Amino acid sequence: MNPSYGEVHNELALRLPAAPPAAGLANDRVGSGAVEPVDVVVINEQSEQLYAAVVDGREVAGLPYIAASKDRLVLLATSVISEYRGRGIATELIRRTLDDIRSTGRTITVLCPVVRAFIDKNPGYADLVDTDHPGLRGRRSATNR
Repeated sequence: MNPSYGEVHNELALRLPAAPPAAGLANDRVGSGAVEPVDVVVINEQSEQLYAAVVDGREVAGLPYIAASKDRLVLLATSVISEYRGRGIATELIRRTLDDIRSTGRTITVLCPVVRAFIDKNPGYADLVDTDHPGLRGRRSATNR
């Protein structure tokens, strides 16, 4: 990453402050031991159609999307660099991505199983799923059985 990274990417809400997961939200922290806190900045790289999680100036996770229309994004696949897994970064990336999408009034089509699982665990985000083009169905869906 070069020093002009922030200058050439569209930053989500100009820079979201690092925040702990909201009360009641599921996260992807694994193991029984304490996890070192991570300061995560989430950036919407619109020209690349990617929400990226940046830690200490390094892009460590991404959630690519396709703008299917002006009102709907298709969320493709969440990925986290292996050395950063298990620290809640994917959860924070997904949460902030969904919060940003909500703030724009858009809906989503979910093709990423990790995003689908997050929404299943956090049903307060289910309203973002486009009713005509939902993508992967939630585990509670009768059509998924």
